[in-house]
Amino acid sequence: MQFNYDGLSSRVIFGAGRRAEVGEELDRLGIKRALVLSTADQSETCATFAAMIGNRVGALYPGAVMHTPVQVTESAMHQMEQMNCDGILSVGGGSTIGLGKAIAYRTDLPQVVVPTTYAGSEMTPILGQTEGGVKTTLRSPMVLPETVIYDPELTLTLPDFISGPSGMNAIAHSVEALYAQDANPIISMMAEESIRALGAALPKVMEDGSNIDARAEALYGAWLAGACLGSVGMAIHHKICHTLGGSFDLPHADVHCLMIAYSAAYNREAAPDAMARIARALGIGDAPAGLYDLLQSVGRVKSLAELGMTEAGLDKAADLAVQNPYYNPRPVTRDGVREMLQAAFEGTRP
Repeated sequence: MQFNYDGLSSRVIFGAGRRAEVGEELDRLGIKRALVLSTADQSETCATFAAMIGNRVGALYPGAVMHTPVQVTESAMHQMEQMNCDGILSVGGGSTIGLGKAIAYRTDLPQVVVPTTYAGSEMTPILGQTEGGVKTTLRSPMVLPETVIYDPELTLTLPDFISGPSGMNAIAHSVEALYAQDANPIISMMAEESIRALGAALPKVMEDGSNIDARAEALYGAWLAGACLGSVGMAIHHKICHTLGGSFDLPHADVHCLMIAYSAAYNREAAPDAMARIARALGIGDAPAGLYDLLQSVGRVKSLAELGMTEAGLDKAADLAVQNPYYNPRPVTRDGVREMLQAAFEGTRP
């Protein structure tokens, strides 16, 4: 047995009601004038946190958007500089967390993150940015938040059409961690537990969004998934989802939610141990089938056609996905990717 394991250094605070500790965490990091970030949809939450931290607010920026466009980052940084902010408080999902990380990458300012979805980005040293219609990713310890506060109460108002895809997005991180080039026993254990927790919790969340125990279990699974994403490399699934999101402006979580069953099917024969772990975590005999069934119960859209993709778009996506390819257990070919995209376009069972 040989492997490398690099532990992530974020401080994690987990539990219902623990968002109340955000001010203490800002103080611990020496942040006196925080730039408070959110999306426009969560501007009220942004204002609530601003009131919670009182005179530690430097500026509010409720302007985060999907895929972290560089021009939005530059706009937020201008406001940050105008108000002499010395730290970042990000409250929200992947879009808000991505903006905070983009600013931290450029400034090395400390970050406190309070996730309100199951995206997992808060646990990774990975930054994805979009410029000129192309999404690129980088890894840097500068973008890893110093403190993450998980409070399941903040997810109680998360609608089911966000909860389901966001949770499946997290599962996708864990699935790919199991067949990563640099997979190791610690991360594989966390990945399987993440898939188990999310697979059990998400249908309950969809049935009753006020179920705090299910919400906590889903958030726990999402934390583990984020740690997996941050610790090992990803494969064809993340490459194709970055292509579909960055080049076609498709919604991030919905794309991950839809594509993971097809990505797993692409690797079914090449990664038997990973498939066995996924199937065991989901309590089913075949991993891609189990992921597809979960998609049917928690996904907002069930095909790329529903997301507005065209046949011509599939050809372009296949071309882009094989450029600068990620490691993948099965060789990545243009024909193979195009076939996978066609199945996802039609929504057929993998």
